[in-house]
Amino acid sequence: MADSDGEYASDDELKRNGKRTADGRSKQTKASWEDVKRSWDTVLETADSGLSIAEIREAEKRRRLLRDTTPLQRGIIRHLMLVLDMSFAMADKDLLPNRYRVVLNNAIGFVREYFEQNPISQLGIVGMRDGIAVRISDLSGNPAEHIEKLMQWSEQQDPQGNSSLQNALQMCRGALYQTPSHATREVLIIYGALVSIDPGDIHDTINDLVADRIRVSVVGLAGQVAICTELCKRTNNHDGNYSVAIDEVHLKELFFAATTPPVTRTLEQNTASLLMMGFPSRTLAPKDHVSYCACHAKPTREGYTCPRCGIKVCRLPIDCPICKLTLIQSTHLARSYHHLFPLKVFVEVPWSQASRSTACYSCLSPFPTGPRDMVAAAPAVLGGRAGKGGKQDSDPKNPKPELKGVSESGRYACQVCGNHFCIDCDVFAHETIHNCPGCQSDTRAPERDTPLAVPDGDPTPMVVDA
Repeated sequence: MADSDGEYASDDELKRNGKRTADGRSKQTKASWEDVKRSWDTVLETADSGLSIAEIREAEKRRRLLRDTTPLQRGIIRHLMLVLDMSFAMADKDLLPNRYRVVLNNAIGFVREYFEQNPISQLGIVGMRDGIAVRISDLSGNPAEHIEKLMQWSEQQDPQGNSSLQNALQMCRGALYQTPSHATREVLIIYGALVSIDPGDIHDTINDLVADRIRVSVVGLAGQVAICTELCKRTNNHDGNYSVAIDEVHLKELFFAATTPPVTRTLEQNTASLLMMGFPSRTLAPKDHVSYCACHAKPTREGYTCPRCGIKVCRLPIDCPICKLTLIQSTHLARSYHHLFPLKVFVEVPWSQASRSTACYSCLSPFPTGPRDMVAAAPAVLGGRAGKGGKQDSDPKNPKPELKGVSESGRYACQVCGNHFCIDCDVFAHETIHNCPGCQSDTRAPERDTPLAVPDGDPTPMVVDA
């Protein structure tokens, strides 16, 4: 287009600041329409209208929390291999800008979330391209190394060739074969192709995975593939974990669902065993004394000393390079326990019980005082017509649809302490801190159902000073 020469710039060029066109004019780094405030994002509902945008968002937040919180035995020490499809199928643009960029961006976020939820676990990354499997990062517990490798591949490599499931599974099996038996062995595959170019019979590889107790989960970006279904069912004891993403939001949900450890079902996995761990203390050497760490062979002043062999490592958690003792901190172990004892789901508070609170117990945000505060007093913007006195004409033939898990009063109560919280604090408590702020701040002594002591011959319980 001749009339736009010198003005057009690609998306990648717009992201780079300081670049100018051939005629010297600076390029925009942000489109003007990105700053437009969309009024429909904050629309409230009228009496006869459907659901408001704010209520739909609240229902989406609650949907992620409405899950089974039954305490189950899970493996909190995990060894996971992440397999990313880097074939030509990832160049499709059904996800913008394309599948390859979206998957790599989600993979970086997944690495952060994985080690946040599983601090004493390890992760490795493998790619599929040109009919072979390429190792992106080795199995380790350092998220910075994995993120650095992913960013390098995102900047320097483009999707090409065909994918090979068998080669990727064989590489993952070789990396997980030497892992200890007390840890889980998992493989998560992000698969965008519909075919797999394999050098042999993939069913033999599936049999080897089942024998080595390696669980495989697949997240598809295209249609459902039969071999992926069989792979997930056989390696997960006929309880397959194979899903196909329908959009970018759904892909992120399926991706991040793998941060939760799998349930141990077989008798062999449920066998209890003792594991020796070391809790080293941090040391800081004087300025004139620098030593090498055993994990990276780099000169450092600070580090952690192994309590068994006395070698120094620069970060935790890690397996001692000399004596192979697992070195962690007590906070790492505590952060892994929330998978075994999940926080109970907060229940919705009806208007009949909403008078107990006027503000959120955690952030002190004010709650609506009545149903009138939940309805917009402005003219109808979702299809309703304003009547006399600002009221809306209701339509009994089209009742308001109900959203599962959404509280009509905007309050959510803890089942233990009974305090009321807003939706944002509800999400923060279940997805980030995994503890109830009301229960943690309760300093009252626990009630006892039985007396502490009863003297002989005296039916009256002994009074014990607090």
